[in-house]
Amino acid sequence: MARKYFGTDGIRGLSNTFPMTPDLAMRVGIAVGTIFRRNDHARRVVIGKDTRLSGYMLENALVAGFTAAGLNVYLLGPIPTPAVAMLTRSLRADVGVMISASHNPFADNGIKLFGPDGYKMSDEIEARIEALVDRDDFYSQLARSNEIGRASRVEGDIYRYIEFVKRTLPRDVTLHGLRVVVDCANGAAYKAAPTALWELGADVVTIGTEPNGLNINKECGSTYPKTLQAKVHEVRADIGIALDGDADRVIIVDEKGNIIDGDQLMAVIVGNLADDGELKGNGLVATVMSNLGLERHLNARGLDLVRTKVGDRYVVEYMRKHGNNVGGEQSGHIVLSDFGTTGDGLVAALQILAAVKRAGKPVSEVCRKFDPVPQLLRNVRISTGAVPLEDSSVKQAIADAEAELKGRGRLVIRPSGTEPLIRVMAEGDDPAQVERVVSGLIDVISNVRDAA
Repeated sequence: MARKYFGTDGIRGLSNTFPMTPDLAMRVGIAVGTIFRRNDHARRVVIGKDTRLSGYMLENALVAGFTAAGLNVYLLGPIPTPAVAMLTRSLRADVGVMISASHNPFADNGIKLFGPDGYKMSDEIEARIEALVDRDDFYSQLARSNEIGRASRVEGDIYRYIEFVKRTLPRDVTLHGLRVVVDCANGAAYKAAPTALWELGADVVTIGTEPNGLNINKECGSTYPKTLQAKVHEVRADIGIALDGDADRVIIVDEKGNIIDGDQLMAVIVGNLADDGELKGNGLVATVMSNLGLERHLNARGLDLVRTKVGDRYVVEYMRKHGNNVGGEQSGHIVLSDFGTTGDGLVAALQILAAVKRAGKPVSEVCRKFDPVPQLLRNVRISTGAVPLEDSSVKQAIADAEAELKGRGRLVIRPSGTEPLIRVMAEGDDPAQVERVVSGLIDVISNVRDAA
């Protein structure tokens, strides 16, 4: 059954437009509070946010909902998503909330929910939340007058996260001698990332550390690495680190200004863990979007690549079930379960920095583990609720494209979980064939969309 509010990464949309309205945020707070409320005392929820202007509005709406349901609220302020996951456990909270739309423009926002174990809430709990939000007797769920929760702002807990991050760097490694440019996307890590890197010994140059509510991810961060590439050249840095708006993903730029994506980064981390005898699960958990070159590289080393649906929640679900300790996405969302419960761009970056320091070689050599297979991804914008992939002509075109690529490449077509888009991706050893396949499918899907 299709969900009404939740996508692959919580609830997300244009601020002040349904479903990203204060009313729905308050109702979500009440619904979540109802699920997690105990009869004998109020329970605890922590709320973090990135730097979007709408974060204030949604934060207050969520506080109203949670306290009305009988939960005590602790406000963390601007802080990375992985910090919320970590502090949910550290502060013994029953619910963690991150207000963020990750890498999206400032006008969007979202609500991500974590359980007491620091993992994102399951599909089943999200379905329960939706059912409670839409109940006819919705306000019958409110706490009694003497059981209304309290709200307070927590000061200094970002430093708990900074110390946690620093401890993930191996004890025998220091960042002294490395000039690092870090791009914080004017987002949630604008304080934590530069502080952690400097305290670990790096010579730190910062960009994207002056948020104003409107400039998050604007011409900076992991989705716009040009700014970082230019700064790495300018200051002759050894490495550039680009985070996204909520700092749960990372992209690296080497000393030559070349972009290193999540697939290459995961190859580095998995390879080092395998060499040290610390890799669990004999391989990597990634999504259907990871490059075929990564799969071939791992297989050549006797390691496995397991693919899941797109979305870090599905990667984490597989990792938890099968005991893997490395998983992630090509976008740079890397989950290292030895350290945390969700993607952490800064922790992943530190593992790369450790590999560079131990190797004593430039980033361009350490992080180029395989030659990627030519891959092309294009999007088709559709109206909300449209389902062009169910059209018979689209189904036939997909079948024909899969037959053409069989044995020579891969095809992935899926609706975006966060935007009204159909994503069409193909990869193969023949770039011309990949271009032809993707262009043909885009044309068919666009024609069906326009005829609707």
